[in-house]
Amino acid sequence: MAAVSCTTAGGAGHPGAAPATTATADRVEPIATTPAPALPATTASADGRQVTVVSADRIIPLSGSLSEIVFSLGLGSRVVARDVSTTFEQAAALPVITQAHDVSAEGVLSLHPTVVLADRSTGPAEAVDQIRAAGVPLIVLDDAKQLADVDGRIAKVAAALGVPAAGQELTARTDARTKEVQASIAPTSSRPKVAFLYLRGSASVYLIGGAQSGAGSLLEAVGAVDAGTAAGLTRDFTPLTSEALVKAAPDAILVMSKGLESVGGVDGLLKLPGVAQTPAGLDRRIVSVEDGMLLSYGPRTPQVLRSIADQLARGAAG
Repeated sequence: MAAVSCTTAGGAGHPGAAPATTATADRVEPIATTPAPALPATTASADGRQVTVVSADRIIPLSGSLSEIVFSLGLGSRVVARDVSTTFEQAAALPVITQAHDVSAEGVLSLHPTVVLADRSTGPAEAVDQIRAAGVPLIVLDDAKQLADVDGRIAKVAAALGVPAAGQELTARTDARTKEVQASIAPTSSRPKVAFLYLRGSASVYLIGGAQSGAGSLLEAVGAVDAGTAAGLTRDFTPLTSEALVKAAPDAILVMSKGLESVGGVDGLLKLPGVAQTPAGLDRRIVSVEDGMLLSYGPRTPQVLRSIADQLARGAAG
């Protein structure tokens, strides 16, 4: 397999491909039209409720993935707050209403939202209940774990906010870009095995992704194999050990950029148990993608695929 770079790659040279994924391009791209919400709209929430939205004037998405969809639908000017995982440029000035990944109900309600969007993983449950008890329409969406979830997730958000046609436009654009990226990937005689590592050096958290991590679908889409899944790891994440890495024997390692920084870059990563002894470690084949983008499974997923594919085809990290 080709050696890999530890820097995010761009999409230059690929006609029609998504914009480059670089530190200076942490932006979302709204659709060409500016939609006008047609409300009220009633939507089935993933927790079994029917929720009616009567105004999309003040939107609070409680995850980076949901924020990405709302801004891409052209409704970013209506968003009044963000959570800590919403890191793209257009949302940077918004107040943060989460601590770590816990939602502050008081913070949300103080901004007088007319609709709140959440994932099943949004918590604590008491905060979600408190927001609902205050009479705010709150819609829960299933967490996105694979490429096949993207279209339905966009459609669900668009319908809830009264802009279904904008959802169709965004879905068509996202699907087209995904196909363009996949069509541009040169076929290889063997599929590289890539291990997804979740790293938080400041908290001494070092995990290897398995079948439920969410990374497997991305790796499959670019012609790679999820090394953790291939090694029999069935959970989302397992503590990183030398034994687990030896069994996985990855040709490359996929990490989030801030996670890589937290362990001291590539050199620091190679000091973690077993990493230097893997084929990936021996050849310094490290693939790095922005934290807020890697597992978002939304409109910027084609950029994620392009970045991973380009890095899997480039030279060894320095």
